[in-house]
Amino acid sequence: MSDKQLAPSQARDRWVDHPQGRIFTRTWQPSGVAHGAPPGSPIVLFHDSLGSVELWRSFPAELSAATGRTVIAYDRLGFGKSDPRSGLPSLHFVGEEATIYFPALREQLGLQTFVACGHSVGGGMAVHCAAENADRCEALVTIAAQVFAEDRTLEGIRAAREQFKDPAQVQRLAKYHGDKARWVLDAWIDNWLSAGFASWTVEAVLPRVTCPALAIHGVNDEYGSVRHAELIGRLVGGPVRIEILQDTGHVPQRERPELVLGLVREFLASVPAR
Repeated sequence: MSDKQLAPSQARDRWVDHPQGRIFTRTWQPSGVAHGAPPGSPIVLFHDSLGSVELWRSFPAELSAATGRTVIAYDRLGFGKSDPRSGLPSLHFVGEEATIYFPALREQLGLQTFVACGHSVGGGMAVHCAAENADRCEALVTIAAQVFAEDRTLEGIRAAREQFKDPAQVQRLAKYHGDKARWVLDAWIDNWLSAGFASWTVEAVLPRVTCPALAIHGVNDEYGSVRHAELIGRLVGGPVRIEILQDTGHVPQRERPELVLGLVREFLASVPAR
């Protein structure tokens, strides 16, 4: 399906209240279903380490149009338009997103069932959400997800740390995170490069994912080799499909949007509704 064939999706912003602060969400609903729920569970997007709702760019609207489903993206607390956090996340922040923050979104947005879709570290968070909500998660989609702290990942972060010594680079990030930009950088770099994070992995969580799963990964991903997708394929507890994309880096949904949209659309069309 080409971009010209995609029906437009309508976006609506909403705040979710959490004891630690307000969380910003944006929901896209496919055209033609404004007065009724679209078929299939909503897709919830989990952003990457420097990401936000705005940094998904056109992907959520295109995903909603391509699949005919509601798509929900949110800024994690401390990111984007969400309220700031007073301290850096703990070294267990990937799993804590599923146990501390996502329950508030699920309850206040009325998500009886959902599809978890995460990019980069958001893929690990999507894995945890699928495992913690096995009776509610209809399907799991990971895009360039990390399963463990691989040397390639850490080398990429060290290289980025040098690039962000340029104030202009931090200013670019501030376009999306405002005066929280430095916190966002520290939350990413300090946690991932911490000695205590070296043993982090979601390998033990993957067998608890019993819903159908799709793992998309680029061969040229500078933040993780295809081993991550291969581990998802080997360890996930439900049926799984692995798509390794040639000539693709860390952001397949931006580099190969039509291909990624087609893969997700085809995959979800084959998933039985909850």
